[in-house]
Amino acid sequence: MLEPPDADELLDRAVEGDEMALAELLTLYRKRLKRMVHLRLNRLLQGRVDDSDILQEAFLEAARRWPEYRVNRPLPFFLWLRHITGEKMIDAHRRHLGAKMRDAAQEICLHRGPMPTASSASLAAQLLGRLTSPSQAAVRAEMRLRVQEVLAGMDVLDREILTLRHFERLTNAEVAEALGMKESTTSSRYIRALKRLKDELSQFPGLLDG
Repeated sequence: MLEPPDADELLDRAVEGDEMALAELLTLYRKRLKRMVHLRLNRLLQGRVDDSDILQEAFLEAARRWPEYRVNRPLPFFLWLRHITGEKMIDAHRRHLGAKMRDAAQEICLHRGPMPTASSASLAAQLLGRLTSPSQAAVRAEMRLRVQEVLAGMDVLDREILTLRHFERLTNAEVAEALGMKESTTSSRYIRALKRLKDELSQFPGLLDG
């Protein structure tokens, strides 16, 4: 996803010490990050953990780390903020799931630390949410199970790349940076994963449109 037109200006002002610009910058990315949290938060935590609470913790942590970021800039700002949000999600999983963490809250290990994976059920719900509800519940149930089966059968990294590109709307460059991989590699794996998904689900017209 392309950066909002005023993001660079706000970042420059924030680096120069404008605290209001930093607050505006955090607000600018709130909706995008909330989509990521909703996608990756384990279903066992729904109703117990609010997406907004995780974002609030992440934004407070970002404000605390901001002086260091201004100097070092280890990542593009959005990816840095996304990484902190991922840390807060991991904390929430560990805090609320405890001993169930290993089984219930699966993680993918990235070069900058772990991130909760989006479950096949969560991804399927995102895809099916774009459709007009089928007239028969059995048809929708069949679609949901088939989507979950296809996604669950994918290589973990391919599914993660598909999640980042297709669901979180990251650019290929952002995906490569987040995963510590070459852009050519993430691009080819995304194309392969998307083709497989489309081929498998071609019996449901409109499912992957857009």
